[in-house]
Order: sequence, then structure tokens, then C-alpha cells
Amino acid sequence: MSLKMRKSKVAMPIPRCAVGTCMWLLGGAWTPTLLWNLSGGARRFGELRADIPGISAKVLSGRLKDLEEKGVIIRTLMATSPPSAEYGLSVLGRELLPAINEIARIGERLKVEQDSGKIGIDASGAGKDSD
Repeated sequence: MSLKMRKSKVAMPIPRCAVGTCMWLLGGAWTPTLLWNLSGGARRFGELRADIPGISAKVLSGRLKDLEEKGVIIRTLMATSPPSAEYGLSVLGRELLPAINEIARIGERLKVEQDSGKIGIDASGAGKDSD
């Protein structure tokens, strides 16, 4: 016996999901962390490596190029010897910060609840209530 198909309760389905569009920008390992670290102002590559322990130079370089191509960050060449570049948030990157700040706030609350045993995290990383 098959289950009856239920109607969607979404007010008006849209052809392209707005959440998916934003996640296309934010997706990828280290991206939210990178944007978080750029929220305080422009940083050079070496500074970002020091700011984000555990990220490899290869991954950081790739993520910076990807975010620059998507218009989330701006790369500015500095007239120094040797030449260097600074990375800062674009208007779009700054527009994403409230969402990242809210995710960080929720993450902090979840960490406290996890540490207190109020919630658990299973092997997939998904939360499960311990009640």
C-alpha cells in the first residue's frame, strides 16, 4: 500500500530555490570560516592562513579564487616589493554576513547544549534530541 501524496504547504513554489542560490555561494569547506575572518577587514594570504588553523595553502588559494569569481570577495594587488594581494569582502560578501553571524550564534548555542548533554550529535553530524 502506497502513501497518499500530500500537497506542498509552501506559499508559492519558485523555479529556482533562493536558499540553493545562497548555498551555492557559501558551500564548500572553509567558506563560512573564511568569510567570518574577512568580516573584520581585508587580510593577506599569510594572515588568513594564520587566522584559520588547519586550512592548507592549496585549499585556501582555491577557495579565494572561487569566491573572487563568484563576486563574494575582492582581491586587491598591493604596490609592495615583493608584490602582494589583500582579500576583502565585496558588497555581496558583506550582505552575507548577517546570515553567517546567525549561523555562528546558533552553532554556539548547539555546542553548549551538546556539552551539557542536552543534545547529541550522531555519526553523520546531525543533531538528535536526547529527551
